[in-house]
Amino acid sequence: MVTAIVREWHDEEGRGVLDCPETPGGCWGWYAAIEMEGFRSLEAGQQVTLEWKVPGFKQDGYDYRAVRIVPRTGHKG
Repeated sequence: MVTAIVREWHDEEGRGVLDCPETPGGCWGWYAAIEMEGFRSLEAGQQVTLEWKVPGFKQDGYDYRAVRIVPRTGHKG
């Protein structure tokens, strides 16, 4: 798991992009990978812990896909 920052998040689509040095160009994220209670959502600039993989195909143009996203509450930017 690595530390990442949420670049953008779209609640209406349940997806977004996360950035960290290990995933150059960004990592595609899906709401189902977020580990939290209730409505799963992230905010741009939010810090998270991320587990990712290379899916073998581009997911919405991204080479990396998040398989586990753990929000760090109270730690933005």
